[in-house]
Amino acid sequence: QVQLVESGGGLVQPGGSLRLSCATSRNIFSMYTMGWYRQTPGKQRELVASISSGGSTNYADSVKGRFTLSRDNTKNTVVLQMNSLKPEDTAVYYCNARYSVRQFWGQGTQVTVSS
Repeated sequence: QVQLVESGGGLVQPGGSLRLSCATSRNIFSMYTMGWYRQTPGKQRELVASISSGGSTNYADSVKGRFTLSRDNTKNTVVLQMNSLKPEDTAVYYCNARYSVRQFWGQGTQVTVSS
């Protein structure tokens, strides 16, 4: 059974920073595109950022220049560094692993940006 273990998240003031991590097995990490999605009540889950097994990244326009997604190959972990956070970044963030038609999800972690 594939596990995506998320950590990070929490409450931060506007303009602050948070760091989300997602760890998985070596087999998954080496082959799958890893990413983070987010979802707010009543809205569809949306892609925040993804990174391929080769290290190519893709970001939503709304987070470009503020969020950085990276891979730590020694820990089979992807890290989403979120800077200059805005209230509209508030959501449940989900880690995702995708390969062709197969994908897996983490349990989700809450990020709240509020003063």
